[in-house]
Amino acid sequence: MNGAHVSGPVLAVDQGTSGTKALVVCPERGVIGTGSAPVTPRYGPGGRVEADPRELLASVTDAGRAALADAGEAVVAIGLANQGETVLAWDPATGEPLTDAIVWQDRRAAPLCDALAPHGDELTRITGLPLDPYFAAPKMAWIRRELTREGVVTTSDSWLVHRLTGAFVTDAATAGRTQLLDLDRAVWSPRALDLYGLGGERLPEVVDCDSPVGVTTAFGPATAVTGLLVDQQAALLAQSVTEPGTAKCTYGTGAFLLAQTGPRPLRATTGLVSCVAWRLGGATSYCLDGQVYTAASAVRWLTGLGVISGAQDIDRVGLSVPDSGTVAFVPALAGLAAPWWRGDLRGSVTGLGLDTGPGHLVRALCEGIAAQVVELAAAAAHDLGTPLSALRVDGGLTRSALLMQTQADLLQLPVEVSALPDATALGVAAVARLGTDPALGARDAVPAWLPSAVYEPRIGADEAAARMGRFRAEVDALLARAPSGPPARATA
Repeated sequence: MNGAHVSGPVLAVDQGTSGTKALVVCPERGVIGTGSAPVTPRYGPGGRVEADPRELLASVTDAGRAALADAGEAVVAIGLANQGETVLAWDPATGEPLTDAIVWQDRRAAPLCDALAPHGDELTRITGLPLDPYFAAPKMAWIRRELTREGVVTTSDSWLVHRLTGAFVTDAATAGRTQLLDLDRAVWSPRALDLYGLGGERLPEVVDCDSPVGVTTAFGPATAVTGLLVDQQAALLAQSVTEPGTAKCTYGTGAFLLAQTGPRPLRATTGLVSCVAWRLGGATSYCLDGQVYTAASAVRWLTGLGVISGAQDIDRVGLSVPDSGTVAFVPALAGLAAPWWRGDLRGSVTGLGLDTGPGHLVRALCEGIAAQVVELAAAAAHDLGTPLSALRVDGGLTRSALLMQTQADLLQLPVEVSALPDATALGVAAVARLGTDPALGARDAVPAWLPSAVYEPRIGADEAAARMGRFRAEVDALLARAPSGPPARATA
C-alpha cells in the first residue's frame, strides 16, 4: 500500500451471516489488531432464516472494540461491510427494530416473486437482478405485507449505520443488491418500487462507498465513519480485481464469484447478476456476480450429521480415499442460484453403496461446490466475451487444499489463494481510507496482490469435462423431478 497520504490506522468491521470480524489496519504495518464476535442465525420451516438485529449490532461493537483493544492504538476512520440482502423494519425515531432481520438465505418471499413473474424481465432490465427472494426487495415487500407497516424497511447496513451515527444512508453497491436500484443511473427506481408495492417508502440516501457519513462513539472516542461497502464487492476490491475481465470467488457461508466489467454495466445473458461493484468519488464501477447458496453451510450440514467434526477435517477425511467413488453430491441445500435460479430445488446425494465412507461424501461435496463455481466462471467468460485467465479466491474454505485443488482441476485454470485473510474487512478498510483522503486512488489504498498459494490443474481437460458432465446430469435430474418442471436453463 502506498502510505504517502495516510494519517493513521482505520477500523474495518465486516458484519457477516455467522459472525462479525473487525480489523485495525495500518497502511505501513498491515493488520495490527483483530476482534470477532459470533452471530447465530435461526433456521425454521418454509425456508426461514432470521437473526436478532440487536445481536448484529452487539457483534459489530464487540468485535470493533476487541480489535481496537488488541491494536492498542486510536484510529482515524471506520469502515463497515454488510451482508447485502438481509433486511428488517425499524423505527427511525428511536432506532429500535420492529422485526427480526430476515437473512439473505430466507426463502419466504418466493410466492411474492411468483406473483411478480410477469414483470420479471422488466425488473431485470431495470436493476440487473433476476426475480428471486435472495435479493432484498422481495423480503422488504414481504415484511410490509405480513409483519408491519410501521417505521422504515431497509437492508441491515442502513440500520447499523443509523444506530452508530444517526445517518440514514446505504452505499451504492448495497443498494444494487435490493432490486430497487436503477442499474444505469445508480439511483432508486420509481418503477421497481411501484412493482413491489414500496412506492411510498422512505428510503435511505444512496451514497458513494467512500463517503463520510457521520461520527460514532460506539467504539470509544468520536470517530468518523467514512467507508461502506457490501461484503462481496469489498472482497473484490481487496483482491485488486479492478480491471475488466478479472474475477474472484469468496468461499464463505455461500460461494460468490464476481467479475469486474468496468465503468458500464454489462447485462448478463447467462443467468448471472449485473450489479454495482462500487462507487468511489462519484465514479461507478460494475461487475457480474454469481452465487452458490451453500458452501461452508453445506460443510456445517455434514458436520451436523457426524461425517466430519468441522471444516478443519475436510482434507484429513477427504484425502483418506483417492476419489469420490460412485458418489455424486449436488449441495443445493438452500436451492440453486445462478445460473439456474431455482431456489425451490433441494440437494441430492446419489451413487451410495455399502463401500461408501465419509471420505467419499467429503470429496463429493468438494466436487459439488467446485462444479457450481465452474458454471459461474463459464457464464462470466461467456458474458465478458473472453475466457478468464485465473481465479483469485478468499474465505475460510480456501484453507482446504482438497477443495482448492478440486476447484483448479474442474476449472482447468490456476486458482490463486489470497495471502490476506479477511479480504472483506480489508476491502472496506480501503474504502474507509479513501473516505479520509480524496487525493488517494483505489490502487493506493488496496494491498498489492500476492497469493499465498497457486493451485494448478492436475487432471486433463477431458477428465474435467467428464466430471462436469456428470455433475450437470445430476442437476438436470433434479430439475426434471421438480414439481414445476425444468425451466429453460441459461448455458454458457
